[in-house]
Amino acid sequence: MEKHTDLTEELDQDALEAQQMEGIRDWVSKNLDGEVLEITRLERWRPQWKVSYSADGKTKAVLFRGNRSIAGKQDLKFEMEVMQSLEANGIKVPHIHGWVDSPKAFVMDWIDTEDRAPGMLHTAIDNPSTMSDERWQAMLHYMDHLAKIHAVPVSEFTHIRRLSHPPQTATEIALHTTERMHSVGTQVGNVDAPLAFLQCWLRRNVPEHRTKASFIAGDAGQFMSAGTDVLALLDFEIANIGDTHWDLACFRGRHPYENMGDIPALYRRYAEITGTEVDLPVVGYHTVAFLQLSAIGATFFMNPNAKGGNWIEGVLEYASITRRAYEAIAELQGITLDYDLHLPEPAIKRWEDSGLQKLMVDIEQLQTSSTFQPWERDLLHAIPDFLLNHARYRDWFEKETVVDINQLTGQSCTDLAAADEAALEVIAANDSAHDEVWVRIMHRRILRFSMVIAGTDPDDENPLFYKLDPILGG
Repeated sequence: MEKHTDLTEELDQDALEAQQMEGIRDWVSKNLDGEVLEITRLERWRPQWKVSYSADGKTKAVLFRGNRSIAGKQDLKFEMEVMQSLEANGIKVPHIHGWVDSPKAFVMDWIDTEDRAPGMLHTAIDNPSTMSDERWQAMLHYMDHLAKIHAVPVSEFTHIRRLSHPPQTATEIALHTTERMHSVGTQVGNVDAPLAFLQCWLRRNVPEHRTKASFIAGDAGQFMSAGTDVLALLDFEIANIGDTHWDLACFRGRHPYENMGDIPALYRRYAEITGTEVDLPVVGYHTVAFLQLSAIGATFFMNPNAKGGNWIEGVLEYASITRRAYEAIAELQGITLDYDLHLPEPAIKRWEDSGLQKLMVDIEQLQTSSTFQPWERDLLHAIPDFLLNHARYRDWFEKETVVDINQLTGQSCTDLAAADEAALEVIAANDSAHDEVWVRIMHRRILRFSMVIAGTDPDDENPLFYKLDPILGG
């Protein structure tokens, strides 16, 4: 049963870091004619390094942006090519200096700005995002830049492989992004009943009047600022050709984990700049689409074989994002949701309780280093912390979920796996007559799962339970 690895894995990690640092120094020397002064790895779910170097008697800095552990082989080059096209069309993105093979990364200008939160839910729980007056003015200015992005001709991106065949019909424009993510998630078994229903709902509710395809940022609202000035736009890893209202939906999806301010005011600003009114129900539709894609994406964080990554962030995002997707549907269809749910007394499981608590104690004692930083130890500690709550409340969660599903399917399933199989069969029938009941059932399910994670009843002060801000009805 015992497995002795001695220091092999630690040495391998140290050797990998040494190789990466050497690669960075060599690239800066050859391509920027500089001497590296300092390399700092940033707290993100992907490897990124701020690199300070000396050249021409000046101290400068660049960002080496690496690939996520869950990313596809071409994702990083795709983002680099998108940013190069945007820069060529006058969009304010950091200048791209080039591609690096070791570590696999591309290099862009470092933008000096105020501290920017890493945009992760586990971070927001401890340090809620705030919006200063200056950042709000910069956010309004960002809408000008977003309008300019949307105005760049689609033809400027068709040389990029993933964007070479733009969608044509309203259905293609609305669905091609989510269909791709849904397909990939299904292939690896990451699409459960709540996520499957969302895709069926999206297929049935395509906004048929939206027939113009535009370049979209994909995860809009991310930029660097100083005071009220927008310095640079960034994070184009899921950029695409689609409906501009997808990007407007991103603000709702990210807020308030990452505080976006007054969302309706941002939409009014965008309408003023573009001269076209924002179609709020369409934004509502793409809110569901953006959140559905993000929730499936979060499940890939939980790949146990991916080196590094952020497993616990995947759990938190899956729970919160999926629930908010159902809140978006509820707003569009006038469905009342139930938040008056309560945890039972925890069922203490002797072995899980003891073993997981021991694991947390020992993780807290682990030594940190340049290859295993304190924030990485915190992420590791959060996994058994979640599993302890899951062990205590799992039976309650599964029983309540099975009861809900049985009521709709008419089955008498006794376990969650069988109930989910029955649910998937009904969902596949694609009958909109069941939508209202499904939305309530699935929302309760994900809300209960959030309660399991937090170990509390729904709490409006906890970012994990933040509700989606409404945009309809004035």
